[in-house]
Amino acid sequence: MNAELTNCLIVGVGGQGTILASRLMGGAAMSVGLDVRGSETIGMAQRGGSVASHVRMGRDIHSPMISPGEADVILAFEPCEGLRAMAWLKIGGMIIVCDRAVQPFSSGGAVGYDAAEVMARIVSAADRVRVLSGEYIGEKCGMRHLNIAVLGAAAACGVLPFSTADMEMAISGRFAGRIADMNKNALRTGAEMIKN
Repeated sequence: MNAELTNCLIVGVGGQGTILASRLMGGAAMSVGLDVRGSETIGMAQRGGSVASHVRMGRDIHSPMISPGEADVILAFEPCEGLRAMAWLKIGGMIIVCDRAVQPFSSGGAVGYDAAEVMARIVSAADRVRVLSGEYIGEKCGMRHLNIAVLGAAAACGVLPFSTADMEMAISGRFAGRIADMNKNALRTGAEMIKN
């Protein structure tokens, strides 16, 4: 396996910005001279279904897909999706997960799952776990920016091959004005959550 390769799996449900997060991550990685390959599994995303983005960054990348047991980091925007993705996490890898559950669209209004139980299973299954408070993210920057806050946390942890400043540049390249400012605020919020 390529020692200079970083494999990141981003998981969530439709509407959480999983694809946007992967595009911004790829932009930041390319800005520091890395090759990037990626792939998305969208499925029923438009109806709140599972979404997964594979992002591989480094040199000599031959496939866009991450094999089970080879993800260096999983970014989970939703607990159940994080638990579902655990088979991709390598031994010693890190999962960064938001603790706010999103009720599945298919539940038809039924009571959702027990998020605390799912979080406990993630914590017991992974070597390295960082939990982000969805409530805090909502208060500081709004749940629309959850994806960017999680990216900020990952960049601040040092598990990605670029810095939060590189992520800010990727945001500036994609957005302008007030939208760019809101996304940069969310990025900094996530970074601060990891440092505290």
